[in-house]
Amino acid sequence: MSTTTESRPRLFTGQHLPLVLGVIGLVTLGAFENRAVGTALPTMVREFDALGSFGLANAAPNASYLISLAIAGLWSDRRGPIPTLRAGAISFALAQLLVGTATAMPMVVAGRLLSGLAEGLLDVSLVVLVARALPAVLRPRMFSLFAAMWILPSVLGPVLTGVVTEQFGWRWVFLGAIVLLIPSWLLLGPAMRQSATATAPERTADDVAELEAWRAALPWALAASVALFSMTLAGDHLEAHPIISGTAVVVALAVLARAAVRVMPAGMFVARRGFPAVVAVRALGGAAFAVSGAYLPLLLTLEHHFSPSKAGVTLSITGVCWAFGSWLQGREHGIERVTVLRTGLAFMAIGLLVTSLLAWTNGTTWIGLIGWGFAGIGMGLSSSSLSVLTLDLSDHSNSGRNSSAGQMAATMSIATGLAISGTLLAFNSDNPRPWVFGSIVTAGGVLALLGFLAAPRCRRA
Repeated sequence: MSTTTESRPRLFTGQHLPLVLGVIGLVTLGAFENRAVGTALPTMVREFDALGSFGLANAAPNASYLISLAIAGLWSDRRGPIPTLRAGAISFALAQLLVGTATAMPMVVAGRLLSGLAEGLLDVSLVVLVARALPAVLRPRMFSLFAAMWILPSVLGPVLTGVVTEQFGWRWVFLGAIVLLIPSWLLLGPAMRQSATATAPERTADDVAELEAWRAALPWALAASVALFSMTLAGDHLEAHPIISGTAVVVALAVLARAAVRVMPAGMFVARRGFPAVVAVRALGGAAFAVSGAYLPLLLTLEHHFSPSKAGVTLSITGVCWAFGSWLQGREHGIERVTVLRTGLAFMAIGLLVTSLLAWTNGTTWIGLIGWGFAGIGMGLSSSSLSVLTLDLSDHSNSGRNSSAGQMAATMSIATGLAISGTLLAFNSDNPRPWVFGSIVTAGGVLALLGFLAAPRCRRA
């Protein structure tokens, strides 16, 4: 009995410890940067007298992130995760340097574009590195750590950024990130050397054909990035220029839909058994949770008269409950992975429908916030399980592309959901009624329910 216990692989001991600490450092650093921008950006645009560039600076990383995912998937599968990871770290450092030393808003926008590029490269390469460096039994725990590393940035990030901005200036928010990048990179050294010396997987004719198909789809990924960028900008100007901006949103949605057909794996739109169903469920769950969460603070502010800081409690609920759900799925529970996924989606669907009561009724707000907490737990259970299933249904020759496809599907579905919900809100912006918010959150619950129904197909064909 003791021999079995001692031989069981552990995440925080032995050869895996440097990898785990390095990944934790990079994920935490990226999370703090993500949360810091929202706090520092208002100060930056005022200093540069460029309030009109606020939307542009926010939209830039979303556009570059999408094409970056496509590049990272192909690159990681062809050359391994190390070159992609190195390029991501360099891009991250350059992005922080550009923003931290900016003398005008165009430098900030350029830094934000590089930041999105870095995020895509790092997200995919870290997943591929985990797939190659860790045994399958440890992957659920590793992905639970990915989620847990967003707790402190979600809770403390805005506060720390505000303090640094007030005491030292917003530039140090970004320049300090470069210093923190160094120890994380050094800790990843052993795992990167091990991956670099590993024998390259043999490629079959089908593998080569898939690689070529993915490369041929890169222009469509670029088109999706441009459409996403255009859609975000058009949405910001929808109230001032409804006809032009509305037309731009419709055209961008059409381009995004066409690009999704060309980039996503065959069978994704009908949730074909196996990996296509995993991608479909990721798209449904991602849109359900992210779009609902985007409007929850505004709902609380307008309909329940929360102060902005009090309404921001939803971010804390999101971070803590998501991490808790991810921690639960990483335990040694012996439950089939698809069952864990369906449980998470059920939690999300029920939680979002309860959350929608904040709009449909005048009842006590704590009931709706408890529902949001349940949705957060469900997102933690399902998102980490989808990452595990992605690697379980992949091998070393396609893990990068498969990880990239899942994240691209979620990004495009979230962007589409935000465009549609933003249009709905824009046409009711003079006096948004509770039904507007109720429709958005309820639709999120329906999407989660569809994901629950499709989840049993997330098994090997």
